[in-house]
This record gives sequence, C-alpha cells and structure tokens, in this order.
Amino acid sequence: MNIFIPLIAGVLIGYLLRRKGRKVDADLPMSAALLLLIFFMGVEAGKVRIDALWLLSSSVVFAALTIAGSVGIALIVGGRG
Repeated sequence: MNIFIPLIAGVLIGYLLRRKGRKVDADLPMSAALLLLIFFMGVEAGKVRIDALWLLSSSVVFAALTIAGSVGIALIVGGRG
C-alpha cells in the first residue's frame, strides 16, 4: 500500500481546515491509530521465528567487541595519562 496517498490527503485536509479557521481535535484518533500500529507491529514481530541462543551469543560478542574497540580507540587517541 502506498503510504504517500493518505499522507498527502491528510496534509491537504489540514491545510483546508487551517484556512477556514476550524480547530480539529485529532488527539484521540492519532492515539488510537498509534496504538493499533504498535499492536500490529507486535503481531508481525511475533510471527518471526528466531534462534534465541544464537541471537543472544552473537549480541554478547558484538557488545564485547564494541566495548573493546571503543576502549582501544580511546587509549590510542587519548593515551593513558
């Protein structure tokens, strides 16, 4: 689905309502849409099958290498004292 069509339609409607001086309270519809978006993103994320042990070990290794690289660069650039 093309997301630009509703986006452009919303901008045009907002522009037309702004010119007429009407105040539209869009907080409730935006909150409802955001909650639905988060819910459906969770549903899609729940469908994904992953190997949790491999993901955990690779994340730990990546974090350790990132920390070691940061400390190494800090020692090279800044020196020890």
